[in-house]
Amino acid sequence: MINKFAEKPRIVEIDDERAGQRIDNYLMSQLKGVPRSRIYRLLRKGEVRVNKGRIKPDYKIKAGDQVRIPPVRVASPTDADKSPTAGLLKQIESAIIYQDDSLMIINKPSGIAVHGGSGIQFGIIESLRALYPQEKNLERAIAALMGQN
Repeated sequence: MINKFAEKPRIVEIDDERAGQRIDNYLMSQLKGVPRSRIYRLLRKGEVRVNKGRIKPDYKIKAGDQVRIPPVRVASPTDADKSPTAGLLKQIESAIIYQDDSLMIINKPSGIAVHGGSGIQFGIIESLRALYPQEKNLERAIAALMGQN
């Protein structure tokens, strides 16, 4: 039976803080736990729209853009809620050599991935997100480091 009361798409207006970010990276921050491949499929099929038009994954959002985000079901929401172990967080925290408002230098420990995936649940990036949940620009800075901005 089809659920008539399914979630409706939401319209989000982009603020100055998110302006200049690629739409795919923005969606990854908004749709936590949704696989990257699913986000790209949403973009390819035109389910995500900016100012009522289709866009490509490399589109850079602007302040005032109206982004239509469709409802997306995540198979296992509990997996997205898990966080790195205290031991890993302590190891990453001790590897931070220098930090100020706009720069962080990390001596990446050997054997720890930069980001999770392909059987690796947590890496440096996930650990930094757990260590600094209040940091809004962390995902944008990480995307820039990874060459995805």
